[in-house]
Amino acid sequence: MWVEDWTPRAACRAAQPDQLFVRGAEQNKAKQLCQGCPVRTECLAEALDNQIEWGVWGGMTERERRALLRRRPAASWRSVLENARTRGTVEAAPVSAR
Repeated sequence: MWVEDWTPRAACRAAQPDQLFVRGAEQNKAKQLCQGCPVRTECLAEALDNQIEWGVWGGMTERERRALLRRRPAASWRSVLENARTRGTVEAAPVSAR
């Protein structure tokens, strides 16, 4: 099931924004916060569909998201990720595209 108002359920909702908008190796720490987040997919779709350029969203850095956007520039990422979730492959979708 897709969560429309996902932000109140995000694992990072109590985190300081500075924790998610970091550079270099610090991004790996930020990505760990996303592990197990119940709305990770919705967060990632938001960042991809709106081409958010900074920070870690849905467990992916801006560099990782740019790579996905280059491969499928016209994609509706909500549709892509929602369909992947329905098929049970949502965790493999972002990883396999790296």
